[in-house]
Amino acid sequence: MQDKHLYEYAVIRVVPSVEREEFLNVGVILYCRQQKFLQAVYTLNEERLRAFSPAIDIPAIRPYLDAFVEISKGSKAGGPIAKLDMAARFRWLTATRSSIIQTSKVHPGFCTSDAAATLIRLQEQLVG
Repeated sequence: MQDKHLYEYAVIRVVPSVEREEFLNVGVILYCRQQKFLQAVYTLNEERLRAFSPAIDIPAIRPYLDAFVEISKGSKAGGPIAKLDMAARFRWLTATRSSIIQTSKVHPGFCTSDAAATLIRLQEQLVG
């Protein structure tokens, strides 16, 4: 039997009008301590986002989504938060915030030895 590894994930959302609390799922961030894995992916469907919120400033959103990816990778481009350990970076990225980019609550799951494949599967299921 294959080993099962506990992971945690959250859905990354664009919330054009924070007051209305309406959102569009655009990505997923997944953390698996046992595999030393933390990664975020996103797909920004501009047509769908404009249909959802015609006045949204998409060029202003991309750098924030890119920051999620860079911080999760721990890259220099992620700034000082990217220097934290994986668990701290995941907790920082998934902290409750009132901004145009938010995450869902953190959800647990179990994966086999390929957390990256699990991330892609969740992205396909939850974002499309």
